[in-house]
Amino acid sequence: MSNNSTGNFNKGSGDKVLKITFAGGTGSVTGANFLVEGGGVKFLIDCGLEQGTKTADDNNWSPFSYDVSSIDVLFVTHAHIDHVGRIPKLIHDGFKGKIYSTIPTKEITELMLEDTAHILSKGDNLILKEIYTEANIKKVLDIWEVVDYHQDIAVGQTMIFRYRDSGHVLGSGMLELIYNNKKIVFTGDLGNSPSPLLRDTEMLKGVDYMLMESVYGDRNHIARDQRRARLEGIIEENYQRKGVMVVPTFSLERSQELLFEINELVENKRIPVMPIFFDSPLGIRLTKIYRQYGQYFNDFAKKQLVDGDDIFNFPGLHSTLLTEESKEIAQESNPKIIIAGSGMSNGGRVLHHEARFLTDPNNTLLLTGYQAWGTLGRLIQDGAKNVRINGQDVAVKAHIEFIDGYSGHKDSDHLIEFVGFTAESLKAVYVAMGEPKSSLFLTQRLRDYLGVKAYAPERGDVVELDCH
Repeated sequence: MSNNSTGNFNKGSGDKVLKITFAGGTGSVTGANFLVEGGGVKFLIDCGLEQGTKTADDNNWSPFSYDVSSIDVLFVTHAHIDHVGRIPKLIHDGFKGKIYSTIPTKEITELMLEDTAHILSKGDNLILKEIYTEANIKKVLDIWEVVDYHQDIAVGQTMIFRYRDSGHVLGSGMLELIYNNKKIVFTGDLGNSPSPLLRDTEMLKGVDYMLMESVYGDRNHIARDQRRARLEGIIEENYQRKGVMVVPTFSLERSQELLFEINELVENKRIPVMPIFFDSPLGIRLTKIYRQYGQYFNDFAKKQLVDGDDIFNFPGLHSTLLTEESKEIAQESNPKIIIAGSGMSNGGRVLHHEARFLTDPNNTLLLTGYQAWGTLGRLIQDGAKNVRINGQDVAVKAHIEFIDGYSGHKDSDHLIEFVGFTAESLKAVYVAMGEPKSSLFLTQRLRDYLGVKAYAPERGDVVELDCH
């Protein structure tokens, strides 16, 4: 479908139309950015970085495809950098509206933006250094308002918004819009419920239109008990080999889930006590925020907190915030575990550990989630025997293990289940935020299994929703 066309999509007319422009988040998992216009209001859903082989691809600094100064509101679904990382550019380019999210999302975003600014400051892109400044990040936070789940937000004369719990990361929310008595839902990322920590994704009824994610639209995860058993087994095998187990992990949510599950394994004596290094400054800071917002956890995790268990701490754990502490990990005797960012090995401290430990067949590299095409993590997952890390060639001789059940995203069957809960009322579903094969596969499954009209838009496509 060509740009600015409606193709076979629903089309309305006049002031009862809601127009969606897919400015980002199509053909890729990253770069979520959707422009919505209707009722005299223009608003954005997310404004994230496009990420491939780097923390931020160069095209992130190109002009937006819309007039930034005309946008009234930006709604943020959650704080992953591929949903919030381009907000400083939005400010730089003249955005004067408001930003909304849940309470934890704002606090987490502040840390995520500061960390990204630190990473990007090491380059030589002068334009970039004008965008990711302390002043711009402060402006972002100054115009950012927070709400809780289910709290109504009135925008313009005819629109009511509210967040519903998506169960993806702490504070993550689907955005529900009521416009002319029609219900439109922007899912953001949907959580892999049940989560060890978070409440289940809220199931929605009476939805007329939905824009949804599709990261795992073409495949399923292993069951949670299998996942925990696999983790226990891999740790045990590495321990028996007296190896080093390196776990590249995302600082937000994945790190906290792993700490929580390893906490249970250690305290229930399912694995031996050994040095376990949490070598992620951002992850350490984010874990403090998780401790502050235990009210957002599920009942099981909340009960452990009430019972006095520090669910993110256990015998043998060392949180290495400082660079010197990180360097000293190599001197610690084996066996040991190192949990470090980033989750797809495209930056962060994990690169130093991979360069050092991938060459030993006694060691283990454990991948615990989605590895985007073009990243080092994806190369290793696909079986590369030699990789290049920080300018040096590294032979991959360590055991490579993968547990996909640690993904924070719903898998294909559960995405179908989520849509199926409200299939009777759906007029159309727009599938985005996934690689093309995943989005197209899910689109076809929604048509075949549920009989709903489902489409996978391309970048720049515009659809008009009939909201009469």
